[in-house]
Amino acid sequence: METTDSVETQVATGLGFVWGTSPAVHALNTMVMELARTRIPVLLTGESGTGKEIYARVIHRLSGGEPEQFRKVSCAGLEARHFAEEIERIGWAESASAVTTLFLDEIDELGAECQKILLMAAPDGEFCPKQGKVRARLISATTTKLAKEVESARFRRELYFRIDGAGLVLPPLRERKEDLWELTDQFLERHGVEGRKDKPVLKEETRELFLAYHWPGNIRELENVARKMVALGDVELATSDLRAVRVIPAPGSPQGKISSLKVAAREASRQTERELILGALERTKWNRKRAARELQISYKSLLYKLKQIETPGSKREG
Repeated sequence: METTDSVETQVATGLGFVWGTSPAVHALNTMVMELARTRIPVLLTGESGTGKEIYARVIHRLSGGEPEQFRKVSCAGLEARHFAEEIERIGWAESASAVTTLFLDEIDELGAECQKILLMAAPDGEFCPKQGKVRARLISATTTKLAKEVESARFRRELYFRIDGAGLVLPPLRERKEDLWELTDQFLERHGVEGRKDKPVLKEETRELFLAYHWPGNIRELENVARKMVALGDVELATSDLRAVRVIPAPGSPQGKISSLKVAAREASRQTERELILGALERTKWNRKRAARELQISYKSLLYKLKQIETPGSKREG
């Protein structure tokens, strides 16, 4: 039986999201390796930026599929007519032996009519090319707990059980911080080579900042920061946004003086609240109504808090 190292060896080139030594990543990679041997529908659940599409492509690749046989469909705002046409193309254009993967991104955003179309086309088990059924491996991705969407009648129960043959939960970066340095090193190396620039050296102060930061944008955000460090050639300047979120004004600083433990605690609470709000908005792609539901506050309260923290998204449409 192959080990998790074989997974990382096969997919390491250009697929940085699977790097890591944390138990969560090793467990995930082991399951991916086993699922790749089957045609069981897979449901990937994880926050925005955790690498759901990357893992979908890994499963497809380890199943023996070629890049051109990976079909991605974004479900948000998808029209039923276009979805039916895509299903028809995949259902009849591929031979029964073809390793084709239909990747349904943001499956929780699939409309009622599209859900009906998918239910009629989706296989009810492992790969079984029967007439009227899509001849492809189904992999779906969501940033929300789809079971809750079923309970609230926003997602068809029978379709949920059809696409959730095997569920994989991708851990957020804040729960696998032991992987920070390996991931950062790989990103710095990659973008240094691409940009023909020297790889920045991280000081202890920067490492402490990375460990303290919440990373609401997960690995995607980490790679963006690494890319910025390489491009600017100035680590402190590239991480100034992270410092603005994490650092509480010190006594005597221009931002204001913390005169008591009570004031310091209140400031820390505001910083934490800001991170939670930004994280929810990132996961829901700045859909403020969905973010409010996730945060378990009213929509009006969220709008008020957005004005308080003055985020760029405070003026976006919900």
